[in-house]
This record gives sequence, C-alpha cells and structure tokens, in this order.
Amino acid sequence: MLLVTGGAGFIGSNLVAALNDAGRADVTVCDMLGHDGKWRNLAKRQLADIVSPAELMNWLQGRHLDAVVHLGAISETTATDGDLVIETNFRLSLRLLDWCTVNATPFIYASSASTYGDGQQGFRDDQSISALRALRPMNLYGWSKHLFDMAVAERAATGIKLPPQWAGLKFFNVFGPNEYHKGTMMSVLARRFDDVRAGRPVQLFKSHREGIADGDQRRDFIYVDDVVRVMMWLLATPSVSGIFNVGTGKARSFRDLIVAAYASLGARPNIEYIDMPEQIRGAYQYFTQSEVERLQRAGYNGGFTSLEDAVGAYVKGYLDCGDRFR
Repeated sequence: MLLVTGGAGFIGSNLVAALNDAGRADVTVCDMLGHDGKWRNLAKRQLADIVSPAELMNWLQGRHLDAVVHLGAISETTATDGDLVIETNFRLSLRLLDWCTVNATPFIYASSASTYGDGQQGFRDDQSISALRALRPMNLYGWSKHLFDMAVAERAATGIKLPPQWAGLKFFNVFGPNEYHKGTMMSVLARRFDDVRAGRPVQLFKSHREGIADGDQRRDFIYVDDVVRVMMWLLATPSVSGIFNVGTGKARSFRDLIVAAYASLGARPNIEYIDMPEQIRGAYQYFTQSEVERLQRAGYNGGFTSLEDAVGAYVKGYLDCGDRFR
C-alpha cells in the first residue's frame, strides 16, 4: 500500500491518477476535502482509504507501507498563521519522517522553489547545510518548507538514520488539471483561461524594472505530468535520495504562457498590461529558473514538456472541455 498525503490536492490527485493508471488501487489518501469541491479531483479514482490529517498518526500504527509520498501542506504563499503553518508543514513532516525511518519506508516529500527566496543565491539544489543556511525565503510557506529541508539535510550530513530512500522535491511553477480549488493560488493560465476563450483581454503586470519588458517577468513553468513522472521514477528507483529541483530548467515569460493559450485556440493574443500593486513591487520576483542537472545526474532522463506543448495539452484536454478534471 502507498500513502499520499495531500492526495486530493493538485499535484497529489495527479499522482494518484498515475498510480491508478499503473495498476495500483492500494492507495490511501490523507487529506481534508472541505466544502470547496476538492473531492472532484478524486472522483475518477480508486482508493483503499481516505484519512484525515488528524487521524493519520493513529492510522499508521502497525501498518506496512511501500512508500509515503508527503505532499500535504498549507501551500498558500499568503498564509499568515505561523503556528498553524509550522504545525502542518514542519512538525507533521518530522513525525512522518520519523515514522518512515523507524519502519524503513521510502519517504518522498514536497519542498518548494519558494525556499530560494528572491533568487539572489541562485536556484542550485545544493543540499549542503552551508548552502541551505544561506537561503532566505520570503514568506511563511517558503520558510516552513525550508526548515524541513534543513532538518532532513542535517540528518543526512551527520549520519543520523533516515528512511532507506528519502527525496525532497523543490517544485517550481507547476500548472495543469485539478488545480481549480486553489483560488488565487491557481496558475495564471487557469485563472485567465475563461478570458482567453471569451476574447476578453488578459491582464498582465507591467514591468517596473529597467531592461525588462512588460509581461516579460519569467518563471520556470512545469506541467504537472512532468512532476508526476519524476515522482513515479523515484518510486521505481529506491536507490536515489536527496533534495532535487523539479523544473524544466528553462524560464519563460508570462506573456509566452498566455500567447500559447491563445495559439492553442487559434486566436490572436489580446493582452493588456496593468501596473503592479505598490505593496508587492519590492518583493516581486522577475526571474526563476531551476537547475536540473542534479536530478539528471541521479539518473532521471524523462525530459520535460515544452511550454507550448504543455499549454496545448492542458487547454485541449481539460480547460476547453466540459469536464476539466483528470
């Protein structure tokens, strides 16, 4: 049996779909479904059990699992309840790490590119303690993920026992089906697609930095299928451990993203540029781009989908369909 925490969420539900497609029905999801329709992310799936986070540690007692994939977290970058975020994102992660260590169970967990902060230290997935300590996350969510990365890396560096396989994945800007419950945390493509389809202008931020054009702020956009492929590879390759970036290694602009959406519908781009709110200008990132060599050196050769192909697959397979769920 496999446990996927956050399995009703965006990335988690896509992983559960891939596990089902691979013939595995023995998947338990740990998540809170709430009242926002998140259950629809799992409506086409076969599961062994659904467990609430509050029940998880009791549920784990006496069980044998093939692996734990820990994706559950408070993931809003605007979260402000420090006690709740640390309890959910850091302390629960520690308890799961300890359980997997005692029970010799592979442990794969979600970190985040937000641990890199403003990017001044670069985006190199160096898991040395000195490199990690130099990072300065810019929000509570990123800090909570960074704390756990450092806790795991410290154990690895000092020889403290860890699970037989452990892997922390620093996800960059992931987009794709089943992200619809995320509200303002959805990708720009998902939030603006109805405007694209209706022919209304899509608003993007002007640049407030010399030498960067309006809409040319860049991110490492990665399609959720590529992220899932990395996790499935890790589950099949228990000899690989470490902290790894999961991005394409190629930054693209928000304009590129929206132009690709118009192109997938055979429409001409209609983009308006608006002033960035004053309150976020000082902390706004203009560029993120993962370094993916470490993952490739570890043996991953699954490649990454180009932005245009990924947007086309998302639009034609989900966003422009009556049923947008995987």
